[in-house]
Amino acid sequence: MESAPNVKYNGVKIIMISKTKLLELVSLAQKVRVNAYCPYSDFAVGAALLAKSGKIYTGANCENASLGATICAERAALTSAISAGERSFVAIAVAAGKQPVSPCGICRQVLAEFGDIPVLCAAAQGEDYKKTMLSELLPDAFVEFSRMD
Repeated sequence: MESAPNVKYNGVKIIMISKTKLLELVSLAQKVRVNAYCPYSDFAVGAALLAKSGKIYTGANCENASLGATICAERAALTSAISAGERSFVAIAVAAGKQPVSPCGICRQVLAEFGDIPVLCAAAQGEDYKKTMLSELLPDAFVEFSRMD
């Protein structure tokens, strides 16, 4: 992973990411979206997740006739990374449609389990994207589970 200074955002240490790396994430999200299986909505989504290790994991949405069984691109990328042993993430890019899109509520919650990261919201084509933080998309995320013993 490239060396860059770290900064804090709302008290959380964030790894700075170069513009080149951000554009690479957007490009990979746009490329993988063509592999989406979306016969019901015809809304192909791609995601590219940058792990702290420097490796990038991609995913595309996979719809199902039972819509609740649909897997979003962001969760597909995340589960691929988790399956490879990753647990720390730096940023995610999501690409779909004619206008930049952001992760759905379920994906926001699942991503929040692993910390606050930059989210790059992009359209299906082009280099333009909106950069935000996961905590801005999902304030007060449920991130701690306490069992009553």
